[in-house]
Amino acid sequence: MTSTVLPPPATAKARAPRATLGERIASQVQRRGALAVLALVVVIASSTSSTFPTWSNISSILGNNAFVWLLALGMTFVIMTGGIDLSVGSMYALGGVLGAYGSTHGTWLAILLPLAVGAAWGTVQGLLVAKAGMAPFIVTLVGLLGLRGLLQAVTSEGATTYLVPQHSAFRHLGAGVWTPVLITAALFVLGAVLLTRTGFGHTLTAMGGNENAAVLLGLPVARSKVLVYLLSGTLAAAAGALGGARLGSGVTTIGIGYELTAIASVVIGGTLLTGGSGSVGGTAAGVLLLAVIHNLIDHYFSQYGSAFTDTVNGGFLAVVVLLQTLLSRKQQLE
Repeated sequence: MTSTVLPPPATAKARAPRATLGERIASQVQRRGALAVLALVVVIASSTSSTFPTWSNISSILGNNAFVWLLALGMTFVIMTGGIDLSVGSMYALGGVLGAYGSTHGTWLAILLPLAVGAAWGTVQGLLVAKAGMAPFIVTLVGLLGLRGLLQAVTSEGATTYLVPQHSAFRHLGAGVWTPVLITAALFVLGAVLLTRTGFGHTLTAMGGNENAAVLLGLPVARSKVLVYLLSGTLAAAAGALGGARLGSGVTTIGIGYELTAIASVVIGGTLLTGGSGSVGGTAAGVLLLAVIHNLIDHYFSQYGSAFTDTVNGGFLAVVVLLQTLLSRKQQLE
């Protein structure tokens, strides 16, 4: 009796398809493009302007944009899900007024009042998007208008200006450079950990990539949507409170157009406007890139005021979205 020895079955290892050279380049451009452009702009600015690399100018850039960083941080989480938040500029203004009003009754109220209102408003917007199925654009556009109306009501249509007491500890939160910058840096570190090291962050990435697939996987999609708008509202109110502390009063006219600056910074930083891919570090680079360019515009073209600034914001946003679209199509073809 002879036995037939069968050859062992082939055990081919399943390998994930390697990314092509074009895909790797596209990924690096998306993730680090803003940082590379920022470095180039800084080098050019330092070589052409003697005042740009001075500490007084650098501290001005950092201190004056710490609040925009907070708006952009919250916007990063929202856009990662494929959503949008147009209400952050109005919440920023309201947060400053509420912070200044609260400071007349104590430092803790100056901090907690705007945070509570921002969190509550963001939660309502999140519930309307996640539970009622309303479009984020419509919900937050209503929020933009509603918060401006609330701001007018709180200040008697701008007739009442709340001043932060001279000796209030609340003033120190926005004074100088280091306090607002360190607060912002700490929140960015926490944001980076939340986005990259937690299940919540992974859920946001999955939602932006394919929300239906995320639902089928059993991920908490609705809860995560509510949380991102809660975060955005809270951070916008916190930015407003810090701005009020820096100005020493609640100014009703600030924050107009800040939502567009935040969106532009996030997208320029590499976060896909359709969601699913992005980083907190990229957003930080996007904010700083726009801030440096605006600083140069103020230096060389100050006679044109904010006209050039708005043009630059829009131009950069259009170019980056176009590049994202082209890179996405290239990856699909490959």
